Amino acid sequence: MQLDIRYSNHPDDSKWYDTETLRRNYLIEKVFSEDEILLTYSHQDRIIAGGAMPVHQSLTLGSCKELATEYFLERREMGIINIGGAGEIILDGQRFAVGHKEGMYIGMGTKEIVFTCTDVKDPPKFYINSCPAHKTYPTVHITKDKANHVHCGDEAHFNKRVINQFVHPAVCQSCQLSMGMTELDATGNWNTMPCHTHERRMEVYMYFDLKEDNVAFHFMGQKDQTRHIVMHNEQAVISPSWSIHSGVGTSNYTFIWGMCGENQTFTDMDGIDNLELR
Repeated sequence: MQLDIRYSNHPDDSKWYDTETLRRNYLIEKVFSEDEILLTYSHQDRIIAGGAMPVHQSLTLGSCKELATEYFLERREMGIINIGGAGEIILDGQRFAVGHKEGMYIGMGTKEIVFTCTDVKDPPKFYINSCPAHKTYPTVHITKDKANHVHCGDEAHFNKRVINQFVHPAVCQSCQLSMGMTELDATGNWNTMPCHTHERRMEVYMYFDLKEDNVAFHFMGQKDQTRHIVMHNEQAVISPSWSIHSGVGTSNYTFIWGMCGENQTFTDMDGIDNLELR
């Protein structure tokens, strides 16, 4: 397991960043690597985001010096969404078959976490979000039909999409983690516009399903000091609670959002009118 550490940044500091510094602080450039677990620990609400990609061998998620715990989920909870082929997640000896665009919520106290591949020609890509927890809630295998589906946007505004809520009060209990997957319609390329902030929660976005040479432009920063990061397929970006988080692609795409903080009210947003943006 590789664990990269990212520290919190003040908005007054971040507005002076050039492109390289902005990417170094907020972009998670590599999420998946064959037969590795790659994780990024952000001091923004202490979320951990990354990917496990077993191909030729099983991958076990253990603890490390930075967590200072006996095992990974001793004081944490976890959400997982698989964006690759079929695989299995083994939790304290119990096996779960997790297919493409299926997910799991794993409660605090689970000691052994093992990721395996079903077909080496189409390996799974388990995208992971984890945050601190104070109580154990039941582990749940979340197929796409069990997710809560919210249809929003329209073709006229190029933002027609379906928000699939996986780790969400309408689907399962968690301490503070919320996680889901938003799929843009073939006619859509904007997500979350008009944009918003929520001081109570930070967020991580992971963009995927970007085909060939298409890219997404992730917008962040304060409403009068906006910045952008160019995202390639299967890259993630850390969004602090003070920052807007919106994106537009050169084609339609899918993204996974993960949030943690003081509440789980999905609609708790501080909206920003488009004409306020600078």
